[in-house]
Amino acid sequence: MTLFEKIKTLTEIQATSGFEAPVREILKKRMIELGYTPEFDGLGGIFVVKTSKTPDAPRVMLAAHMDEVGFMVSEVKADGTFRVVSLGGWNPLVVSAQRFSLFTQSGKKIPVVTGGLPPHLLRGTGNTPGIPAISDIVFDGGFTDAAEVAEFGIAQGDVIIPETETILTANGKNVISKAWDNRYGCLMILELLEFLADKELPVTLIVGANVQEEVGLRGAKVATTKFDPELFFAIDCSPASDTFGDSNGRLGAGVTMRYFDPGHIMLPGMKQFLLETSAKNKIKTQAYIAKGGTDAGAAHLSNGGVPSTTIGVCARYIHSHQTIFSLDDFAQAQNFVRAIVSSLDAVKVAEIKNY
Repeated sequence: MTLFEKIKTLTEIQATSGFEAPVREILKKRMIELGYTPEFDGLGGIFVVKTSKTPDAPRVMLAAHMDEVGFMVSEVKADGTFRVVSLGGWNPLVVSAQRFSLFTQSGKKIPVVTGGLPPHLLRGTGNTPGIPAISDIVFDGGFTDAAEVAEFGIAQGDVIIPETETILTANGKNVISKAWDNRYGCLMILELLEFLADKELPVTLIVGANVQEEVGLRGAKVATTKFDPELFFAIDCSPASDTFGDSNGRLGAGVTMRYFDPGHIMLPGMKQFLLETSAKNKIKTQAYIAKGGTDAGAAHLSNGGVPSTTIGVCARYIHSHQTIFSLDDFAQAQNFVRAIVSSLDAVKVAEIKNY
């Protein structure tokens, strides 16, 4: 498969927080094909442990997350429409007039749209539309009433996930899709496992993907407790701000060096290691001061403290149906991740931990 075909496969999968099974099955299948034995934590995170033959080798975890933002049905109205609660962060302005799929408990897939108020119904009212609350947005599957909804097996607790097609931009440099946050990381860890399949390293690597990142970094806490790493690298996507007049997060500018976010500060030893490794391997990077967090924020507070960071790319318009991201940024991040794991040994891990 080409890189674009791999991206298309993973980004078109529909899997939101707590319902990551479709992505997990793809990861599990590929891990087994590569000769690894997947392990699972109690919430559904999936990892492989590549054990070093070096005595007392440090343990290093690299983790993506499988979930994308979505919704859960909170109420079925008498008219057959739905109301929801969000699974992850949504800007209400990007939710209306979009296509989604509703998944019932039995696995049935139901087409749904979000209702946009047409201008005709505003004429003569003196009103202009305001920003709706997520709880007020109408999700509509075209059902006659609540009784017909029940006949189709739809109920409270069912999940609703964006439905889109992944395509290349006209210049061939970028991709438009949903869910690059964080199918980027899922693809990255699979590519890394293929790269490492026949390699021996002086560190033990725990490589895989967490659940429920979008609803509070829950899976990272569980996984770091289970696998007990000395270092943690989140592989995750962050918002680009370049089309909004901000230089913090530019498409095509390379790997994001996330020095700060509201839940995590990069420690000096980790910062020095990343700067040295990126310079030595000619990796294109950009400084990034984030307004949101990644699994590194939960991991670094686990097990007495785990030095952590995020190896990321940025994408425009994340947490929506249509995200734009750079193929070259992925290539830069891939080379960086390979260089990181190839550079680590007991001495280097100790240096990173020497805060």
